[in-house]
Amino acid sequence: MTTSTERHPAGPGDRLAHPLAPLAAGEIEALRVAVEKAGLGGAATRFSYVMLREPAKSDVLAQRADLPREVSALLTDLGTGAVTSVIADVTDVASPSLTSADVLDPAVDGVAPSLDEDFVLADEICKADPGYVAALARRGITDLSRVRVVALSAGVFGYADEVGIRACRALAFWQEYPSDSVWAHPIDGIVAHIDLTNRKILRLIDTGHLEVPAESGDYLDPAVRGPERTTLRPIEITQPDGVSFALDGDVLSWEGWSVRLGFNGREGLTLHQLSFGGRPILYRASVSEMVVNYGDPSPTHAWQNYFDVGEYQFGRLANSLELGCDCLGEIVYRSATVADDLGQPREIANAICIHEEDFGVLWKHTDMFAGTKETRRQRRLVISFFVTVGNYDYGFYWYLYLDGKIELEAKATGIVFTSGHPGGDYPYATEIAPGLGAPVHQHLFCARLDTMIDGPANAVDEIDIARVPVSDANPWGNALTRTITRLGTESESAREADNRIGRVWRISSSSTTNRMGHAPAYVLHPEGKPLLMADPSSSAVSRAAFATKSLWVTRYAPDEMWAAGPVVNQHPGGAGLPSYVRAGRNIDGEDIVVWHTFGLTHFPRLEDWPVMPVDYAGFTLAPDGFFDRNPTLDVPATPGSGDHCCR
Repeated sequence: MTTSTERHPAGPGDRLAHPLAPLAAGEIEALRVAVEKAGLGGAATRFSYVMLREPAKSDVLAQRADLPREVSALLTDLGTGAVTSVIADVTDVASPSLTSADVLDPAVDGVAPSLDEDFVLADEICKADPGYVAALARRGITDLSRVRVVALSAGVFGYADEVGIRACRALAFWQEYPSDSVWAHPIDGIVAHIDLTNRKILRLIDTGHLEVPAESGDYLDPAVRGPERTTLRPIEITQPDGVSFALDGDVLSWEGWSVRLGFNGREGLTLHQLSFGGRPILYRASVSEMVVNYGDPSPTHAWQNYFDVGEYQFGRLANSLELGCDCLGEIVYRSATVADDLGQPREIANAICIHEEDFGVLWKHTDMFAGTKETRRQRRLVISFFVTVGNYDYGFYWYLYLDGKIELEAKATGIVFTSGHPGGDYPYATEIAPGLGAPVHQHLFCARLDTMIDGPANAVDEIDIARVPVSDANPWGNALTRTITRLGTESESAREADNRIGRVWRISSSSTTNRMGHAPAYVLHPEGKPLLMADPSSSAVSRAAFATKSLWVTRYAPDEMWAAGPVVNQHPGGAGLPSYVRAGRNIDGEDIVVWHTFGLTHFPRLEDWPVMPVDYAGFTLAPDGFFDRNPTLDVPATPGSGDHCCR
């Protein structure tokens, strides 16, 4: 195991080696200095969405040497409530300056994502409110020191008194002892609508659900867990000659692949300038947004839908990964630097895990005529990170394969969000322990794929399997074919997966051909699972419209980065992808971005409690005519002896 960090210049006049390199601590500090010089800083100022403002793609590809280093951020003045979007030039970290400062209207544009101090403030506000304390007392709870108030993003539900302020909604849980799992003991039926700006409860809803589930959910307690198994024998993963990949600064190379690694406090891990054999495939790839929509219509839970990237900032919540726990084998780690709410740099050690792993048979054939039998092993390069957002934990694993395939796999684990169960056959939540409910919900992710198949000019075809009727040309009725539909404009590009007809989307080069005269391509294979199931008239659909379609295609625009819009918290809706495609720009043979929504619909099981085994969602990008033949013919047989395959 090794930990890799790259030195970033921070002195006057120094420049980073590449315009897409992640922000260094000195650049984050320079942003704060620029904000203070402009009179926008101070004790009440909070920083969100602190990111490298990436230069235009054309400028990066032209390898311009004069590109500035710019940092974008969202500022919140807790004293006045003002929300300001700023850009700072930190090319010279000794003399940074703001180049723009746009004041937003919170009622129209939304407010800053959740701040760390919101959780402390919500706890103080609730426990100081006589009505809230009385509601707890009706449930027999008088020891407030063991009540854990959880501040959650409020969404937008037509409350006039929440317009233009920072709001949250608070649910509470009981903690019997310091290591007790609070999620086992929801204090259900109480929800506080909180005005964080003016520090008060706007509304206190009490449905009268008085029972607090008592059974322990402490999965580390031997009384709950039972005796640990003694039957598992060690599995050792070794690479005696070291790893097959190389990391030069931010650039990772492996078996023909090259990719530049990035990281920011909003998205977390980003991939840049991904290529195979020197041929570009993706200019940038990331998880742009995700929404978790809960399906319990009770007053306590009907408002629950969370945008974990835009409202909670994935990257800042990344875990420091541990060898033997999160990753096995010969591991290279990368640390990441993000900004906290005060605009101070914070390092997350071992935020990114890089390793390679065996993945079974790559190709195999026993030839009855030639008398040969050959097998080759597949392996893949894994680039991953993990985040914890409250009760849930998410891992994101990018896989690069020897045969040119790309996959993204999202792993959902942690603890299901819990509620009090009303009893009986309640259709909207599973009773996972006596009196303890787990509402049905969805986890829907949106990957932003800035494609670059053999160059910026790309096009997208929708391909469906088609049945061919019996005819003179098909007398036995056995024929099948495909229908191929070119997506011409953005307004045509909002599409849904359909597994009944094997729908896929082919992203092809508009400037090159393969040896058969066709366009080299990569095909997006969706899993085709349900999209956002909330009613079309709901607030959730208005704000998370990206999750109503499996595919969107837009023309590249430098600042169109976010599936749900640039500012998500308390935004009334309609931002992001719906607004991007409204222009109806041409996407046939243009510089395009492909957006793909995928995810899980979770009806919790008893087996998901008290901690949930990993569930999986993702997609595949597979080469289609990108290579002129199988690109892995040169993979040698595995050397060895005994039970190892050899010639």
